Amino acid sequence: MTTSRDSSPPPLRSSDEQFRGRPDPSARRFEYVLGLADDALVSAQRMGWWISRAPELEEDVALANIGLDQLGQARSLLDHAGRIEGAGRDEDALAYLRDDRDFRNVWLVERPQTDFGVTMARLLVLAAYQSELYAALTRSTDPTLAAIAGKAVKEVAYHLDHASRWVVRLGDGTEESHARMQAALEAEWPFVEELFAPVDADLVAQGVAADPTAFREAALGTVRDVVVEATLELPDVPPAVGGGRHGLHTEHLGYLLAEMQHLHRSHPGATW
Repeated sequence: MTTSRDSSPPPLRSSDEQFRGRPDPSARRFEYVLGLADDALVSAQRMGWWISRAPELEEDVALANIGLDQLGQARSLLDHAGRIEGAGRDEDALAYLRDDRDFRNVWLVERPQTDFGVTMARLLVLAAYQSELYAALTRSTDPTLAAIAGKAVKEVAYHLDHASRWVVRLGDGTEESHARMQAALEAEWPFVEELFAPVDADLVAQGVAADPTAFREAALGTVRDVVVEATLELPDVPPAVGGGRHGLHTEHLGYLLAEMQHLHRSHPGATW
C-alpha cells in the first residue's frame, strides 16, 4: 500500500496556518474531533456502496442503517468541529470542500471493501474500537462531545453485534466461506494498529480526549473473542505505516472524495 504523496509531513495550507508550531488548545481540539468525524464520514460512504449489492435484501437494509448511523455521527462531530474552529465552516463545508490532505481519517476506513467478508472484518474491528472510544468519551469534559458519544455508543453496540454474527457465520460456515473470511481478516489487519495511535496528551490530561492506548487491549480482546468463536485465527502481519491522522492517505481516498463531493462542488451554494 502506498500513500498518495510522499511520506514526509504534509505542508501546511493557508487554512491550516493556525496549526503552525505548538497549536493553541482549540486548534488541537478541532483536529481531534475532526479525526473522529472523518473516520465516521468515510466509513459511511464506503458502507453506502453496499446498498443494492448486499448478499440478501435484509442485509441491504442493515448496512444502509449502519451507514446512516455513521453519517449521523459524522454530521454531529463535523458540526462540533466547525464550532470549535470558529472559521465559519459548517458540516457541509468540512465534508465537501476539503481536499484529501485535509482529511484526518485512518487508512482502515478509506480502502475499498467490495468483498463482503472484508466489510464484516472491517466493521468488526471499527465497531470494537468505537465501542470503547465512545464509552470513554461519554466522560469527556467537553459536554458536546460527551453527548455525541452517549448516543453513538448505543448505535455502535448494534454495529458490533451485527459484524460479530456475520464473522462467526462465515468463519464457521463452509470451507470456502471460512477461507474468505480468514483472507478478509488478513487484508484488514495491517491497518488496525493506526486506530490506537496516541493522541494529543494535553487533551487526554484535560479529560477532553480518550486515550486509545488505554483501551487497545479491551477492543482487540473483543475482536479476538469473535475470531476464536468463528474458528479463525488472528493474522500475524506487520502493521502498515499509516498517516491518515496527519493528512497522508492512500490513493483510494481521492477517488472516494471525487464521488462523494462531486454534486456539492458542481453546484456551490445550492440548497435543497
